[in-house]
Order: sequence, then C-alpha cells, then structure tokens
Amino acid sequence: MTSSTDDGVGSVLVVCAHPDDVDFGVAGSVAKWTASGIDVSYCVVTNGDAGGFDPSVPRSDIAAIRQAEQRAAAATVGVHDVTFLGYPDGRLLSSIELRRDISRVIRRVRPDRVVSPSPDRNWERIYASHPDHLAAGEATVAAVYPDARNPFAHPELLEEGYEPHTVGQLWIMAASTRNAYVDVTDTFDKKIAALRCHVSQMPDPDGVEDRIRGWLTAVASEAGFPEGRLAEGFQAVDTR
Repeated sequence: MTSSTDDGVGSVLVVCAHPDDVDFGVAGSVAKWTASGIDVSYCVVTNGDAGGFDPSVPRSDIAAIRQAEQRAAAATVGVHDVTFLGYPDGRLLSSIELRRDISRVIRRVRPDRVVSPSPDRNWERIYASHPDHLAAGEATVAAVYPDARNPFAHPELLEEGYEPHTVGQLWIMAASTRNAYVDVTDTFDKKIAALRCHVSQMPDPDGVEDRIRGWLTAVASEAGFPEGRLAEGFQAVDTR
C-alpha cells in the first residue's frame, strides 16, 4: 500500500452520480491536483433532484439549487469545468445512452485519469452503494473501456466531432479494495469548505467535519501514513 503518483497526469475527469458525491469522495485529492497544475473537470450524471431534506423547498427548485451548490463547491477546489448530464435522480440505469454521454465528455476533456464511482456493491459500507452510484460506475467503466477509445462505438460522436480517446488510468471511489492513496491533510479544509457548499443536503453542517476527519484518518492508517495524516483512497486500474 503506497501513496499515489501523478507523474504524467495533466488532466483528470471525475464522474459521479449526484452533486456532492465528488466532494465526499475525492475533493481533497482534487484540491491537491489543481494546486499542482493538473486540470480537473467534473461530469455529474444527475441533477440530484431527489435530494434535499427541507419539505418547504419546492421540488421543482431542487435541480437548480443543487447545480449551483456543485458549481460553488467545484470552484472551492479549483474546478471550473462542470458538466451535468441531467439524468433522473434515483432512477439511473447503466444504459447505452449513458455510456455514450459519458464517452462524449471523455472525448471532449481527453483526460489522463478518470475517477469513477464503484460499480460493485460495498457490503461493508452500504451507503456508498446507492443504486445510482453503481449504475454511474458501470457506465463510466464501460465508457473508459471500450467506448471512448473505440471509433466504431457511438458513431454519432464522430459525427459531432469527438475523436476517440484512450484513458490511461481509472481510479475507483468507495472501492472495497484500495491500492492508491492521496495524502489530503493539507487540503482537508478545502474539502470541508466544498462539502459545506451543499447547504440543501446538510441538516447538520456542524457535524460534517468530525465525521469526514474520522473517515480520512482511518484511510490514512490503512495506507500506512504517519499518525495525524488524512487520506483519500482508491482502487487504481491501468487501462492502457
């Protein structure tokens, strides 16, 4: 178990199912990457329109609220390219259409690394395995290989001007098996600031810092980092 290396990585695309998923899963790493000059883009598959906790907020307003919250959170960690695919929250399927739409973003951004939800259910932490996360993960893995690199997959993308692109690395969030770790001790405050942008999802904003610190402390210990460090962990796959 070792810390990750970003040698040769100039751009990263993070795909997630809902607004705030990226901030729970990878925002500390994203802040570190952008500070080092790596370009990071987000692709959010749904608008999170089934989220929220306040019944006084009209349901018709939720999608716009959550988009605005995610854009603000992204800016907090140095990300300004945020794509929303607009699929229905809570009803996501790993469809051919979703694979095509994620492939389109991959071909536009042309990232060296894609960070994805896990397509596998995590029985040790069921909350990480929302059905939308699983569907987004399966579609993203299929988009990385083979769809985005195959000129004969989704021919309409070529017609739109999106040339094939081979992603070199796939990193899986909330994986049961982790082999790549990022020390986010110095960017923890930015991760928390990004999470606090999601006001519509946080009935207890004061409790979020302790909860996240506990998670990241455990991951850092798993990675063998010194006491007091914080880390985000992933399953890294070489897809070249």
